Amino acid sequence: MIKYYRFFVFLFFIFSCSQKSNKGEGLVVPVDTKTKVFFKNINNGDTLESPFIVEMGVKDMIIKPAGEFVSGTGHHHILIDRPFMRLNEIIPMDENHLHYGKGDSIAELSLTPGPHTLTLQFANGMHGSYGEQFSKTINIYVK
Repeated sequence: MIKYYRFFVFLFFIFSCSQKSNKGEGLVVPVDTKTKVFFKNINNGDTLESPFIVEMGVKDMIIKPAGEFVSGTGHHHILIDRPFMRLNEIIPMDENHLHYGKGDSIAELSLTPGPHTLTLQFANGMHGSYGEQFSKTINIYVK
């Protein structure tokens, strides 16, 4: 009886060690609902003089230049007067969608005087948005 028990324990151990996990493959989507990106040096309601510096941060991801999809990595985008991009939506490249595909975390912005919204949006190496959880929108006023 003990011989059979050892045999089954051995088989269980072998099969459990050889199982492949799908964790980390494909799109990474966090399970909690807290935002994972943030402005380091400016806050909602700030009044700024143009041009100004924006420092960008991210939690639970690694900043990597654009070009290829690597799970758990991506780069920043600043959306000017635009809301966050939905999950997997490709971020366009125009005057309202600024790409920091070299892995930048500091940018200089020049905006016209008046109220603006800035949305920090994190996206994968192919510019596919990680969605609302990886976005942060603030309102600023430019002198």
